[in-house]
Amino acid sequence: MDTLLDASTPVSEAALVAIAYMPTRSLPTLMNDDFARRLSDADFMRIAVWLAQKSFDEGGCPIGAVIVDNATRRILGKGHNTLVQENHPYHHGETSALRDAGRIDFGRTTLFTSLSPCEICATLLSMRGFCRVVVGDVTNASGTEPLLKARGVRVDILEDARGIELYARFRAEKPELDLEDWKGLSATR
Repeated sequence: MDTLLDASTPVSEAALVAIAYMPTRSLPTLMNDDFARRLSDADFMRIAVWLAQKSFDEGGCPIGAVIVDNATRRILGKGHNTLVQENHPYHHGETSALRDAGRIDFGRTTLFTSLSPCEICATLLSMRGFCRVVVGDVTNASGTEPLLKARGVRVDILEDARGIELYARFRAEKPELDLEDWKGLSATR
């Protein structure tokens, strides 16, 4: 099958945006395996940041996540925080990516998250057997990295300047929503 993104296509910001916004199940029509294998960790983090931007543009908390197969580098799931959009307290970027990936063996995958995961997401990632988590922002939030490491998950920090700036802007503009996402609505009283 011919795809738009193949071995000869440059990895560009426009390509990463298209990958972020296209439904995961449709990605094989956009990019082939040769293109996927060329994506770097920084590229996957940038896709997570574009998902965070999508949430921000929808009025939500700017956090995105991408789940990648370690062997093939295919994207198996991705998502963004939809606390506001779906009126659901735990549709965080990580949980949305897990839901998108479905019932798979996460022990052979890496999760890229635009922001350090909350305690619930970190616990869920270790429960589901992720071998590696890559965090794109420990400037605006951190703290669960030792929890993940203690549970045998390799944690790498790959800060993305765009993601850091986006979350700092969100926190300055909507501090109560930031607090609600981390601690619940009762914390805003």
